[in-house]
Amino acid sequence: MALRFRQLAGSYLVCRLAPDAGLPAWIPSGSIVSITRTQDELSIVCQEPPALPSETCESGWACMKLEGPFPFSLTGVLSSFLAPLSKNKIPIFAMSTFDTDYVLVKRENLARAVTALQAAGHEMV
Repeated sequence: MALRFRQLAGSYLVCRLAPDAGLPAWIPSGSIVSITRTQDELSIVCQEPPALPSETCESGWACMKLEGPFPFSLTGVLSSFLAPLSKNKIPIFAMSTFDTDYVLVKRENLARAVTALQAAGHEMV
């Protein structure tokens, strides 16, 4: 399955907080923010704020958006996008929304990721 994707501007942060932590004030507004709470953790993905937080975070991610929306009945979307990255040993962090998927790769792996995705038939727009 050939997909269209775009690189989003900015550098992103992936953080892990305690499962009962409140939402931190440093989360930027007006950008992509993903907040997931489970019994084990509170995970936050967002654009890097001007000052890096003291929580357990990993910075320096680039974000690629798959051009959706994709119906829930469509299978293999994320798998077809991740397979070339896995084959090229490029670590990822994926997140999904109602309409589409986002894949983060470390900025130092971005050029290799785009090359691998394009070689697999995906189109960067």
